[in-house]
Amino acid sequence: MSPQIDLDFLRRRESEQVEWKADVADVHNVAATLSAFANDLTNLGGGYVVCGVQEEKDAHGFPRLVETGLSAARFKEVEGRVMDLCRTLVTPAITPTVTELQGPTPDRRILIFTQPATPHAHTFRASDGGKHYVRISRETREARNGVLRDLLVRKAAIPSWDQRPCHAANVADIDLIALRDTMARMGMPTDDGAVESSLRPDVSLHALVPSLCVMEPLTRTARPRNFAILLFGREPQKFIPGAFSFFSLYPGRDRSHPHAERHELAGTALEQIRRLTSLLEAQASTVFDKTDIADPNKSRYPMDALKEALVNTVAHRDYELYDPVRITVFEDRIELMSPGSLLLGVDPVAFQKGQSGPRWRNQVLAWFFNRLKFAQGEGQGIPAIRRMMKAAGCPPPKFAVTEVSVTCTLRANRRAVALTQPIHGQKAPRSRRKPR
Repeated sequence: MSPQIDLDFLRRRESEQVEWKADVADVHNVAATLSAFANDLTNLGGGYVVCGVQEEKDAHGFPRLVETGLSAARFKEVEGRVMDLCRTLVTPAITPTVTELQGPTPDRRILIFTQPATPHAHTFRASDGGKHYVRISRETREARNGVLRDLLVRKAAIPSWDQRPCHAANVADIDLIALRDTMARMGMPTDDGAVESSLRPDVSLHALVPSLCVMEPLTRTARPRNFAILLFGREPQKFIPGAFSFFSLYPGRDRSHPHAERHELAGTALEQIRRLTSLLEAQASTVFDKTDIADPNKSRYPMDALKEALVNTVAHRDYELYDPVRITVFEDRIELMSPGSLLLGVDPVAFQKGQSGPRWRNQVLAWFFNRLKFAQGEGQGIPAIRRMMKAAGCPPPKFAVTEVSVTCTLRANRRAVALTQPIHGQKAPRSRRKPR
């Protein structure tokens, strides 16, 4: 049962979920805002436009609401015009519900339009053409560039990046040997006929993933999808410039040491994960603690947690950015930086606690990595990392979320670090295993 709508209820809503209008000078703006609530960029479920209430600031600078109300004639006019604009200028059309509340005096009323989120991406036809509007903080804005892309992906108006065709590539850019090897690891037929037929636009490797290639309508040319180039391409970086990784190792606890070790890794995402896993294995070394009879073996890091964090970093990054994945090893911690912000609608606090629902930027990549047993099941990444770090006696993982990246920091087992500290000013030995 939905809560009763009154001003006290609306005061408690998120600021981006309520728009306050005193005299409704522009009914087109009201309809555009309602279309933004229907688009629901931030996954709040929709929103409210309240007509006849003005938002002001009190003597201390804090917002307060002042009821002005609408006359009977103005109430009827605004209601009729807004509902008409929602039918004629919004595509697909929307039908907000209307609520009437008593105003500050008996001759005035407050008009509330309620618009739930919908599964569609709505446009509003303005004087200069159709536009997608969204709510950002307290404002209604036109969605452009990356915001528009994210909205359309969210509403399934366009496929996610990994499922879009790579228009600059063709089937010759797929490495059939790499594809055959992956199919074998997943228990699929691997004869030459099966491998070649898997490149047909009407064939997919599994019912849950799309075909590797798409038929271009005009030229009738088969184009590999982005995930096919990333996983099986001969030269993935030729078509996806940001699809590479940096692995850096610093002897101390910051980047000031002049003798850092650095690896720049290209190739397919599968090749990068294998090489990065090999580099990380050298950091999960075990030392013997003779003072702990019950549990003398101390691992600096649980290897399964490192692998899980690595796969999440590679699978869920934004490949439309040119920035690489960056994995940086320090004396006491490992930082894994994934380019791209959190997906729209993911609560950063819940995400850091491992309590947000499963959301994938590149769902096909996540499926392949899971099927190849690189990672845990869908949506289990962060909870699994937290669980494995705790079991190994390591501090809990930390996540730093910005507009351009998500960084996972895994801190080493403190006892293992203490047992490998330098003696008499000499550096403790550190494995320098080279990638295979």
